[in-house]
Amino acid sequence: MSEKLHILIVDDNRMMTKTLVDICNTNGHEAEAAHSGPEALEKMIDGHFDCVLSDIKMPDVNGLELYKAIKAMWPNIPVVLMSAYASNTLVKEGLKEGVINAMIKPLDINHLLCLFISMQIERSILLVDDDPIFCNSLGDILLARGFAVTRTNHLQNVVKSIRENEEVGLLIMKMEDEVDLKILNGIRKAYPYLPVILMVENEGGMTPKIDVALEENAHTHLLKLSDYSSIYKPFEREKLLELLTEVQHQELSRIIGQPVIKGS
Repeated sequence: MSEKLHILIVDDNRMMTKTLVDICNTNGHEAEAAHSGPEALEKMIDGHFDCVLSDIKMPDVNGLELYKAIKAMWPNIPVVLMSAYASNTLVKEGLKEGVINAMIKPLDINHLLCLFISMQIERSILLVDDDPIFCNSLGDILLARGFAVTRTNHLQNVVKSIRENEEVGLLIMKMEDEVDLKILNGIRKAYPYLPVILMVENEGGMTPKIDVALEENAHTHLLKLSDYSSIYKPFEREKLLELLTEVQHQELSRIIGQPVIKGS
């Protein structure tokens, strides 16, 4: 991500948007204002934004409806909602849907600026697979979609690879046997909050053990593939990319102190 964020501020209160735009610009970012949901979507079609900060209560299209439209068209863009009421049901639904943060008005500006700093930190995906061909191919797919990627073919040295690359923010690991489960447990002891995606080609008799691993290891997700070659098919590829975006947004929520509310 660039040294400065391009931020879209959405609120029908023009004084509020002007204040927030001025604060963002003064602190080294580039902000624009939109005063309705439809105007925000028009601006997003015409330009690139790294983040959207939207009021929840607006006429015509509320903040939650705007978020769902953004998620459908630009799933990688994190969205923050603003509300005068912490108990707003729309805010709760937004958090469940994947909004990374909900801020109560009047905003804590220091918290907001810290949130932007967290967004600027680029954290790489550590891709772990003892098959170098698959590892390199999947890495190239992720790189082409704008993800930062680090690759290793040495499963036994995963913890060392994480330590050497301090910016690792997510790990994708192939899961084939009980040795891999032991490696996962080792990773969890060293890095309990690191998001991990387990890629399973053929669960077979490992299904109960994988279920136990998922229950015992927080921040661990499972991606089931009937055939690894299917990752090259558009549907499976998009499924992986969608999961990556979801996990990264959840991690950003955790880092900035927003409780993650996973959908049912």
